[in-house]
Amino acid sequence: MKKNLLLLCVTAALLLSCNNKKNSTEVTDKNDTIAIEKPLTKADSIVNRAIEAHGGKLYNDADYSFEFRGKKYRFQNDGGAYTYSTEIQKGDSLIKDVMTADKFKRSINNSLQSLSKKDVDKYSEAINSVIYFATLPHKLQDASVHKTFVEETTIKGKNYDVIKVTFGQEGGGKDFDDEYHYWINKDTHKIDYLAYSYLVNDGGVRFRSAFNTRVVDGVTFQD
Repeated sequence: MKKNLLLLCVTAALLLSCNNKKNSTEVTDKNDTIAIEKPLTKADSIVNRAIEAHGGKLYNDADYSFEFRGKKYRFQNDGGAYTYSTEIQKGDSLIKDVMTADKFKRSINNSLQSLSKKDVDKYSEAINSVIYFATLPHKLQDASVHKTFVEETTIKGKNYDVIKVTFGQEGGGKDFDDEYHYWINKDTHKIDYLAYSYLVNDGGVRFRSAFNTRVVDGVTFQD
């Protein structure tokens, strides 16, 4: 019964779209198609509110730097383009990495290094992973991200929506088969906890609790 009802609703929506298009303009191209927007799921809506709470559109042109495990990181966003960079001093060597959507460069004491594809992939994955976590939940709108609402729960007297995130193989990165769970505070709409399972290096499960939450020029950062 539910399947029949869904089919009727979709058919009605298609007919309505066709009628509206016909009323507004005459279609002369037989290859003309009608774009139908996919409705947001509950998980999409919850994650979108979380993105807005953490910084929203400010991520689009964000330019921030931070230090993590002795290494300086910087991310510069420009709409869909980005530049990620790191810098670390090791003895007499100053190592700098710069990554964009289509290239990766490493220099040591300002001397550009020749890298194998294996090294490029390894260093790119390392910098991308850190900045991905540092800017959560910004990237959870990417097309490769699949979001599922799991449940509502209470932790330490606070109410949460739990969202499961998996990735499509195309655009999902090297570790596309990892699985994440996010606990999003129903009042603040911010991520207070996350857990993930992974398969590389013999696999494992990790659980993380956010702390040292601060807002810098409208964008939320958490340790």
